[in-house]
Amino acid sequence: MKNLKTLIISIMIPILVGLIGSLLGNSSMGFDIINKPSFNPPAVVFPIVWTILYILMGISSYLVYVSNSKNKNNALRVYAAGLVFNMLWTFFFFNLKWYFFSFLWIIVLIVLVAVMIYRFVKISKLAGYLQIPYLIWLIFASILNFSIFMLN
Repeated sequence: MKNLKTLIISIMIPILVGLIGSLLGNSSMGFDIINKPSFNPPAVVFPIVWTILYILMGISSYLVYVSNSKNKNNALRVYAAGLVFNMLWTFFFFNLKWYFFSFLWIIVLIVLVAVMIYRFVKISKLAGYLQIPYLIWLIFASILNFSIFMLN
């Protein structure tokens, strides 16, 4: 029962951080009127993808948290830093409309996530592998971000 509670909390943390980021960024406010590349997904895709990614992040962090690894605290610190960077990107991109700065910010986030995956894999291969869709999505998002910067 304790592990189930820990798993639920682990999943809720990234979901809540995502929700806070969404509220801080007024997520799609003004997004409809900016120029977007032809490969920009429909708006309905983003909340679906992010919900799945946040759930995977939570499961992954749970696997690291319950491990007996002496390196889990360092790995979870990188994970937490990544969550903060993720949340702040939304604010920079949507609220401030700092498209180029947001692009640079997401590159740092990609590096953080790559480091996190590396550290997670050393603790739990599954925990690291569950983060790969997140990394792929961030790479796509960075291309989308840069394209929006170029078009606006």
